[in-house]
Amino acid sequence: MPSSRFLELAAARRSVRKYQSAPVEREKLDLCLEAARLAPSACNAQPCRFVVLDDPALKEKFCAAAFSGIYAACKFAAAAPVMVAVIADTGKLTAWLGNQVQGTNFRLVDIGIAAEHFVLAAAEQGLGTCWLGWFDAKAAARALGLGHGKKVEILISAGYPAESPAARPRKTKEEFCSYNKP
Repeated sequence: MPSSRFLELAAARRSVRKYQSAPVEREKLDLCLEAARLAPSACNAQPCRFVVLDDPALKEKFCAAAFSGIYAACKFAAAAPVMVAVIADTGKLTAWLGNQVQGTNFRLVDIGIAAEHFVLAAAEQGLGTCWLGWFDAKAAARALGLGHGKKVEILISAGYPAESPAARPRKTKEEFCSYNKP
């Protein structure tokens, strides 16, 4: 198989749960945000907004709301110097119609693509990230002052890794895919 810098990056990316306290340079965050902004979306709906919390006091207040009570299992993420809230917007009518016909929430797919662009760009910059889906979405929305029709779908913690997590087992190519048959 030919070598690929992208496959090397994808293979090296890990979910980081322990971070150094060093702040993250805005230039690196801007590169990650640009990668996310360029992500494709159904009907070019671009149904999300990224809110970067890198001010320590604001991030601490936000994390206290998002990771309280039954969501405390993800409190480790509050130690990251950066928290990114990925907010869903209602999107375009054509994308909504596609959702109804196909039975697929393309807005969530689009958000996933944009967020993955962000975390891969972060890995390329030497940053660690962790996708977070277990958080109090209503408290997170209140902490950000979001209005009706907006929801925090994903949180991404980011910073310089304090350790290198081990690779997790992956399915073999034969288990994962096939050509021309199920």
